[in-house]
Amino acid sequence: MNPRRMRLEADIQKELAEFTFEELQKARADGSHAIHLKSIQERKHSRANKNRPMEVTCKKPVSRYRETIQVPKKVVRDPRFESLCGTLVEDGFRKRYNFLFEDNLPAEKKELQKQLKKTKDPGITKQLKNRISWIVTDEVWIC
Repeated sequence: MNPRRMRLEADIQKELAEFTFEELQKARADGSHAIHLKSIQERKHSRANKNRPMEVTCKKPVSRYRETIQVPKKVVRDPRFESLCGTLVEDGFRKRYNFLFEDNLPAEKKELQKQLKKTKDPGITKQLKNRISWIVTDEVWIC
């Protein structure tokens, strides 16, 4: 330690020895008599200008992995198997989606059959036949 600082601390200790414990407690609680000295490390890491970045020591090892905030995963729920969604009421389902089964699916089936007659590509005909068979099984299931 610096000899000048040692003398300063010795003088402070002598002055404090003369005070009573009650006076020391009041001074500590008030905070007006507290002496705050910046440590050498705090002074080293200051900036020369407020717009410049902070100096960082090169002796501190850099972490290998970046720390990130963990975002909670979204819970994917399938309404077919969840008790929260209730049970299927078939009459209500038929009433709500009746337009699909009476209007859209038969029209789509006719359109696909027209396309099937026109196309000669085997890949496209296979896709069209699959779609038509899906519509037919859907019609059978609904009836």
